[in-house]
Amino acid sequence: MTGTSDPRLRELRLLRKVRDRIDRDYAQPLDVEALARGVHLSAGHLSREFRAAFGESPYSYLMTRRIERAMTLLRRGDLSVTEVCFAVGCASLGTFSTRFSELVGMSPSEYRQRAAGDGAGIPGCVAKQVMRPIRNREAVAAPGHLT
Repeated sequence: MTGTSDPRLRELRLLRKVRDRIDRDYAQPLDVEALARGVHLSAGHLSREFRAAFGESPYSYLMTRRIERAMTLLRRGDLSVTEVCFAVGCASLGTFSTRFSELVGMSPSEYRQRAAGDGAGIPGCVAKQVMRPIRNREAVAAPGHLT
């Protein structure tokens, strides 16, 4: 089979297109239905196949990207938690704070206080990898993160 006629490869290309759109447009209002329409799939099918391919739902992936960006903005220290929440595309401060706490292991306010100055002098590409959010169940096995 050639790459263009293999339905699985075609679907993987569509899933990468969705993931790339999330990476690029994370701060925009995105939902699974809109993402699915963009690649001509049903929302349910997109969710199932995205999870199978990438290990998490499109919504979870979107929120992880938003939290990663929020961590960077909070480390800078020049924006309030509310300003960061809206800057990364979250419409609800409560949802943002809950998800942030789930991924990072502390509230955005606490992270902002503790991380002020962390990463100073570290190139952004390195800081992104070293300071990437992880799920709480992984945090125990990952020494070196803020505690």
